[in-house]
Amino acid sequence: MGFDLQALEQAVQAHGKVVRVVIAAIKGSSPRDVGTAMLVWDDGQSGTIGGGTLEFQAAQSARLQTVPSRLTQHALGPDLGQCCGGAVTLLSEVYDLATLRTLEDNIIARSTKSDGMPMSVKRLMATARGQGVTPEPQLVDGWMIEPVHNPTRNIWIWGAGHVGRALVDVLSPIPEIAITWVDTNVERFPENVPEKVTAVTASKPVNLVRHAPRDAEHLVLTYSHNLDFELCNQLLLSGFCFAGLIGSATKWARFRSRLAALGHPPERISRITCPIGDPSLGKHPQMIAIGVAADLLRPARQSALKEDLRA
Repeated sequence: MGFDLQALEQAVQAHGKVVRVVIAAIKGSSPRDVGTAMLVWDDGQSGTIGGGTLEFQAAQSARLQTVPSRLTQHALGPDLGQCCGGAVTLLSEVYDLATLRTLEDNIIARSTKSDGMPMSVKRLMATARGQGVTPEPQLVDGWMIEPVHNPTRNIWIWGAGHVGRALVDVLSPIPEIAITWVDTNVERFPENVPEKVTAVTASKPVNLVRHAPRDAEHLVLTYSHNLDFELCNQLLLSGFCFAGLIGSATKWARFRSRLAALGHPPERISRITCPIGDPSLGKHPQMIAIGVAADLLRPARQSALKEDLRA
């Protein structure tokens, strides 16, 4: 989690003045973690700091805010009637095109008191920059420190059919994920592709495999079995962090045989996962997407993928 500069820039360009409300500190139980933020403008908002009364009142206050920055404390039980029982500190900051230009660092640190940077913050910033360590979002001696958010996972979705669309709907809101979405026909993509999704049209998608990062995770689910097979073959030749193929046991048995005939050893072929998701949930596109997303996001799976990359 971090300061989503891209989302803020897009909101400011679309709506003019935008107030960013971020959870700066918590005590006890809280609906969301420190660093969770939402963007608020005159007639709308995006993101969530936990919903319920806290978010409703924070959004109302943000629309009436006249000062550049404001730090407020909220007891969730007594003040708001929420059942979390803890307390949160919210930092609400007004942004426009001018203030956006001041956000140039990979770590955004600013004072909530309009005073000089204390030694504790200087040390933290020096350590982060000198050792390449990304600090956690935190409020330190009146200074709010947040790393600029960058996606940590690259997921390539091959195919813009029903399952591809369902997967994009489920995965695209997750900040840690950057999606590259590939199909052979631009008309297969929906009219409104999510802002953080890169849609690519290619007559020969297999030629794009070599452009994918080494740590990319691939989901192969095109309209064509032949194209699926070509992609699997090229992925095995190029390398990947994870590759999943939609299909039945019969389809995968045929693919394994054909891949072996091309010279791929069994241990390499077995790195492709087929079928993907949770077959017990059924074959509805959204159910497939939910099963795939749950599998990809499971902590044990993420740890295993990191181990595979290091191997």
